[in-house]
Amino acid sequence: MSGLFNVLVIVAVIALVVVRQCSARRVSGDRRWWVLPGILLVMALREPGLVDRHHETLSVVVLGTELLVALVTGAAWGWTARLWREEDGSLWSKGTRATVDVWTGGLVLRAALYGAAAALGIHQGSSALMAALAVTLLVRGGVLARRVEEIPASYGDTADRAPFRQAWKDRV
Repeated sequence: MSGLFNVLVIVAVIALVVVRQCSARRVSGDRRWWVLPGILLVMALREPGLVDRHHETLSVVVLGTELLVALVTGAAWGWTARLWREEDGSLWSKGTRATVDVWTGGLVLRAALYGAAAALGIHQGSSALMAALAVTLLVRGGVLARRVEEIPASYGDTADRAPFRQAWKDRV
């Protein structure tokens, strides 16, 4: 695949994730939260240019640092999301101001890493960015899945009554 295609995939995924994160969304019991990050990671690993052949050691250090930033960003993103349970027992999630700060900080750090790599003459392809995005999404999904499991069940309303009551978030 071309670098342009990878960039378009990255931009589309980021746009989708940011739009979804900024609005209150019902958290489903879907256990396939790892599929999209897994696909992105496979796409990144299949692409040539993950490591610059002319500067292998420095390129691996920069890539490792970028993946570490992605790991921290994903974990912080997962912990800054607000989770709550509605009266009908449904789980909801929404990004907070801290979530925006985490995203901004992660982007600034990645831009600084890219700039430092470029100053050292290290070529980073879009596959490195895609791998970092995959790690960020994978860690965030794992943290959210873990946090959701820790939220106690609601005993106020039964699930049978849920279809007859429209949740506040659905009316907005």
